Amino acid sequence: MSHISSIATGTSVLVMAKGDDVAVALRDLVPGETIDLPDGVLTVVAAVPSGHKIALGHVDAGVTVHKYGQSIGVATAPIERGEHVHSHNLGMDLGARVHEFGTVHTELPVPTERRTFDGYRRADGRAGTRNYIAILTTVNCSGTTAKLIADRFRGGVLDRFPHVDGVIALTHQSGCGLVLESEGAQMLVRTLNGYAAHPNIAGVLVLSLGCEMTPADVILSGGDLPADTLVETMSIQETGGMRATVAAGVEKILAMAEKLDERRREPIDISELVLGLNCGGSDGYSGITANPALGWASDVLVANGGTSVLAETPEIYGAEHLLTARATTREVGLKLIDRIDWWEKYIVTGGGTMDNNPSPGNKAGGITTILEKSLGAVAKAGRADLAAVYEYAEPMAVRGLGFMDTPGYDPVSVTGLVAGGATVVVFTTGRGSVFGCKPTPSIKVGTNTELFLRQGDDVDINAGRIADGTASVDEVGAEILEMIIAVASGTQTTSEEFDVGQEEFVPWHIGAVT
Repeated sequence: MSHISSIATGTSVLVMAKGDDVAVALRDLVPGETIDLPDGVLTVVAAVPSGHKIALGHVDAGVTVHKYGQSIGVATAPIERGEHVHSHNLGMDLGARVHEFGTVHTELPVPTERRTFDGYRRADGRAGTRNYIAILTTVNCSGTTAKLIADRFRGGVLDRFPHVDGVIALTHQSGCGLVLESEGAQMLVRTLNGYAAHPNIAGVLVLSLGCEMTPADVILSGGDLPADTLVETMSIQETGGMRATVAAGVEKILAMAEKLDERRREPIDISELVLGLNCGGSDGYSGITANPALGWASDVLVANGGTSVLAETPEIYGAEHLLTARATTREVGLKLIDRIDWWEKYIVTGGGTMDNNPSPGNKAGGITTILEKSLGAVAKAGRADLAAVYEYAEPMAVRGLGFMDTPGYDPVSVTGLVAGGATVVVFTTGRGSVFGCKPTPSIKVGTNTELFLRQGDDVDINAGRIADGTASVDEVGAEILEMIIAVASGTQTTSEEFDVGQEEFVPWHIGAVT
């Protein structure tokens, strides 16, 4: 794939790679206007919105259309030079892709200085970026009670505990009617285990109803909790109902807060950060601005010995060959292909196709097929070798670049990454997002300046400056890296300022419910 380092101010269209059949409009193009290109004058035939594609030459129906130097689909009708290329004349390319393993290797620059962040050192040696108390529910039946307890700590109640970041109720829609040995139940247990043991959670109150299929001991037994994690368990049935449980739960959390407020941040090498990479509400600028800039920051973190993990399997579909080529071993590459194969069967069972993604918002922003979306999405992973592939919510224990199998739905995807141990998340968006993911801070990077001007209170960094020609990919990437370090040290993100992130705990739910 092409790596655009900078765009000249005033440029009207951008060709992503040599031999591409389309260019990206960097502003609204109107019929009749002309654009000077190296191969001659391009006359705009039909209106092309900003972020959408314009044809660079004639393409016959049935012929592959290229962007980023890769197929993004097949022409469903003849396309003329200067024409708008989108859903009306471009469809899915169902041709097989060639998967190579370990054929591409990039030597990342060796760091000249060691960087640190101010984090919380946990008893198991891991480093946290926040100091939360979590109410972890075993079943949906205890969800309302958990929220009632957490609500008692809003409105300044925790002001006397300045080193406690908050109390969060992590509720979900499952926990009973399950076959515990099933894939879906094991996925839920793995997710809850991961949150209980997360380095950003220093205190856990496991709240059960009392008769569910996933009791507290199941949630705590497989999590390998750090020895300094404070743990309490409560059953609503044994405590005497909701009112009594809320009162008792508040007292238990106050006692935890007293102890946890004594903990302090200390300098920790950035090699101990675990970065989750995600995107939502992507548009035609995602693969040009925010995602490549995040890829730059990811590469620097990996070069420093850190961990960075891409996710959203349906949103790397059609671009997975770019990742398998970077796999450190054939086994790593084959594990990724195995997850792609699983998804193809899973989607057919549900009556859909992989091209159901992109969403209507993605298409309005200029993305036509899942192939095009995926090619832009993998840019978040930079150029580092692919060192590991993880199941959903599996502990992310291998340093370097990894991939986690998750859905493309943002809350479900990031819940898996956080359960796996992500201590900071960077989330790129083109259409606009208000996403957060407590207990892990989420940095949102906007792909275009129009979004930043319209919804700037929800966006931390404007990568649209790359398309505007006022900043390079490397410059915005360096800004993202600096914000990762600052946020890991305690600086709040926009989503944290708005107290967003509790409701976005959404474990992936698959399998039968009886």
